[in-house]
Amino acid sequence: MAIGVKNNFERRIGIWPAGFDQDDVLYCNTAYGDYPTYLPQKDADHVKGLFTGWMLLNYNKPVQVSSTLGGYQPNFAVDEDIKTYWSAQTGGKGEWFQADLGERSTIYAIQINYADQDADFLGKQTGTYHQYKILISDDGKSWKTLVDKSNNKTDVPHDYIELGQPATGRYLKMENIHMPTGQFALSGFRVFGKGSGNQPGPVENFIVLRADPAKYGERRSAWLKWKANDLADGYVIYFGKSPDKLYGSIMVYGRNDYYFTGMDRTDNYYFQVEAFNENGISERSEVIYTE
Repeated sequence: MAIGVKNNFERRIGIWPAGFDQDDVLYCNTAYGDYPTYLPQKDADHVKGLFTGWMLLNYNKPVQVSSTLGGYQPNFAVDEDIKTYWSAQTGGKGEWFQADLGERSTIYAIQINYADQDADFLGKQTGTYHQYKILISDDGKSWKTLVDKSNNKTDVPHDYIELGQPATGRYLKMENIHMPTGQFALSGFRVFGKGSGNQPGPVENFIVLRADPAKYGERRSAWLKWKANDLADGYVIYFGKSPDKLYGSIMVYGRNDYYFTGMDRTDNYYFQVEAFNENGISERSEVIYTE
């Protein structure tokens, strides 16, 4: 998956379950594939998926920070864009990042994706490590320690903490203790669990506008559009060449359209969409057929 910010070849590797169904059709299940997912067991149904159901609780929610370096703004750590990040002015002990979930929520896991800012080495090094604490609060004033990695000696540029027991709270605060190099910077501070509000309703007015080569465009492309859902943080689009085999999926945040370029020119396709937020996932829309 291309990032291409620090270098043209900056990449991440994504690995998802794949296989053949009962009709020998190849599939790969990527829906909610970068949310917490159970490890597959011997008889796991990869078509159904192993998603935990823990939703992202702090997408574009309010944040506060100890300091900000230049244009690396605080909200870049919660915008779900792998190309953006927040950076503090230093990498020293005492810099902090605080997230407001908006309401008291049940927290199951936290993912921390550090970003490279003013790093003084390139590539993997030995003897490097990150140290931090994560505090939790109901009111943003009284805090208790939720995660303590102040004695960690491991290089964890992408750390994942699954709590032994779910925690409840509204505010989370990450305090930096040690960075291996550069400034304290985060491309993603992601909190997973279950909100206490309402999940969005089904998506309405879903349409697929496939390009007509006789008039414009290319049959490999189509505009997908739908009515914006006021409660939705984002949407997952499913597609395939059979209405019962919608194995492809695309996650879209903060918008109600998508320009899809992944079709085969001579084949017909089926599409479906669902909305999601921190409280859960809506029912899927009706399946749409396009020639």
